Amino acid sequence: MFDDDQRQRAIEALGVLDTPPDERVDRVARLAREMFGVPMVSVTLMDRDRQFRKAQIGLGGREAPREGSFCDVTIRQEGTLVVEDAAADAAFAASPFVVGDPHLRFYAGHPLKAPGGEQVGTLCIIDTEPRTLDDRGRALLQELAQWVQSELTDADELDYASVVQRAMLPARTPEVPGYTLAASATPAGHLLGDVYDWQVVDGRLRVTLADVMGKGTGPAIVASAVRASLRTAPSRSLADTVSEVDRMLEADLGGANIFVTAVAADIDLESGGISFIDAGHSLAFILRAHGEWEPLQSTGLPLGMGFDESRSPSGALLGPGDVFMVCSDGLLDILDEGDPFGQVHDALRHLGPQGAVDEARRLAMQQGAPDDVTVLVVRREP
Repeated sequence: MFDDDQRQRAIEALGVLDTPPDERVDRVARLAREMFGVPMVSVTLMDRDRQFRKAQIGLGGREAPREGSFCDVTIRQEGTLVVEDAAADAAFAASPFVVGDPHLRFYAGHPLKAPGGEQVGTLCIIDTEPRTLDDRGRALLQELAQWVQSELTDADELDYASVVQRAMLPARTPEVPGYTLAASATPAGHLLGDVYDWQVVDGRLRVTLADVMGKGTGPAIVASAVRASLRTAPSRSLADTVSEVDRMLEADLGGANIFVTAVAADIDLESGGISFIDAGHSLAFILRAHGEWEPLQSTGLPLGMGFDESRSPSGALLGPGDVFMVCSDGLLDILDEGDPFGQVHDALRHLGPQGAVDEARRLAMQQGAPDDVTVLVVRREP
């Protein structure tokens, strides 16, 4: 199912809207014009109510309305959209782009995807005369679109690592009756040293958030390894899951002085009972329905410190209207120092879980947060 809010978050995270022309992308557009012999080509990125053209040939401008556009139709479907004669196609004949400028008749567009798989734009070829596009042409357009996609997201090896890493974050939010879930992870640089995950297993929701101490490529690699370990054998107990990460870090990275703070929790979806382990993190809370913040106290040592610490879960209850929240310490850098809990409370109350984590992302990007900002929220509905 197409999720336009998720698409919007993905295009904003790419940071390519309203950026100057890029010769690497322009080159692909020129090649498409030559290969297909069309007068118009566009690399179109979809914003909320407009099309932003990262590259364009023959269209006369870098912006156009989104409503009624062929590219909007393209991103809502899978694969290439080909309209051979728009004036004779009942679905498109009344489009403002057909009856008005540029008087489009032929359109072929292939979706461009963000690292998480969201379809955020198109590479499209356009003509004012009807045309056909055979299988070879479709395959060629798809190859060119993938090239553009690569240029937009993989400018160098570091950017490519970012793409791969972000693709490893949960692609979808689980649909859990009676609960609302939301999360976001915003890197301070190219790569995330934080990781979160959630999955539903045997009537319980397991949520985890881990923060690798440090920044850069090393912590990002460790974060990906931690996430992979946490997802392995989800039927394991919390204690076994966390202990396995501890053993992995000590065996593989002992002596490297890379440690991980983490929270892992199982939420029983019927009762709201929470079983959790906190490994040196201390940033897990319940916001009660009446407005009181309750820290979840059960802090052990961070993972990978080599003390072979025994991990045992503590418990809490998530009642109707309560919110379970865990975050990385990067969130503290962007909140009001005078009343951080009040700021988060107001965001959750007025914006809801998804709006609150979107606000955290916005503040992180606006303020240039010095550390990764990751927030995970689970609200039990009243």
